[in-house]
Amino acid sequence: MELRKNQQLEKLEKRVQDGNYYEAQQMYKTINSRYMAAKKYAESIDLLQSGAVMQLKHGQVTCGTELGVLLIDTYNTAKVPCDTISIDRIRAIFNEFPRASNFSQEKVDIAADSKATEKTITAKTHVEGCMAFLKAALKWSIEAGGPHRGAPELHDMLADYVWTQSPVPEMYKASQYFVRGSHPETFAKAVVQWMHQCYPGEADLVVARAVLLYLSLGNLRDANLLWDAVKQSLSDSSKEFPDTPLMHFIRFLLSTLERDALPLFRILRQKYKPSIDRDPTFDEYMDEIGERFYGLQRRNGGMQGMLSDFIKMFATDS
Repeated sequence: MELRKNQQLEKLEKRVQDGNYYEAQQMYKTINSRYMAAKKYAESIDLLQSGAVMQLKHGQVTCGTELGVLLIDTYNTAKVPCDTISIDRIRAIFNEFPRASNFSQEKVDIAADSKATEKTITAKTHVEGCMAFLKAALKWSIEAGGPHRGAPELHDMLADYVWTQSPVPEMYKASQYFVRGSHPETFAKAVVQWMHQCYPGEADLVVARAVLLYLSLGNLRDANLLWDAVKQSLSDSSKEFPDTPLMHFIRFLLSTLERDALPLFRILRQKYKPSIDRDPTFDEYMDEIGERFYGLQRRNGGMQGMLSDFIKMFATDS
């Protein structure tokens, strides 16, 4: 039986190698339907992982994404737990999504082009496919016993691909995943890159937004790690860290949240109101931070902006 299964996979892989992508895709789906009907979930998982990897190796992102999502559907049907083995299968597929070398350095040139180039369209297709696959995986991880925000490893994968492969900077989109992942130092590298790509005079807004996102989730540790890593990175490259009232506020806020200092929190918010008001979302972040760290009741009404969307991300995206 094992020999027959291996021979079957070899035939399918040969069709892909010969360029018969659509024919192979239909065969993968037909065989998978038979496995699912017979409740042969292990065979289905092996087939779909192999097929997704093979299609992606040959640049067939639409086909690879479809098989990857079918793999997640099988995880759900078979009630596969969120563990190292199941995550590693997802990672094996993720690793085969196409990557443009030095793409992050080319973002500015591509964005400046008034006409949508073929390269831009291709890159957007790749990002959309990878996001569709990993978002399905995130939803499965939540329902399969993983963390309530989804497996951090999957957030790390999403953040990495959106950051490095999007044809134009996707700061907010990538940040959603960075802050739910487990690598604040990598997030800091993205923040430094975005500081160089933003409008003049807004580099401090990029840093503040990243720190406040962590704090809005109650994650003071990673907020501090990111803050220190950004400062260190700029120092190593002989670049100056922004010396603005907003950066002074963030530094004082990080220190204040280390202790039970609600009066100081309120004083900081009042004193640095002009800096906080530079971005309409910052006031909403501060409401969330006050609730998480000091139990303050959130104010009714007000703007339902990006933070609300961020907090509700899994109610919509997943």
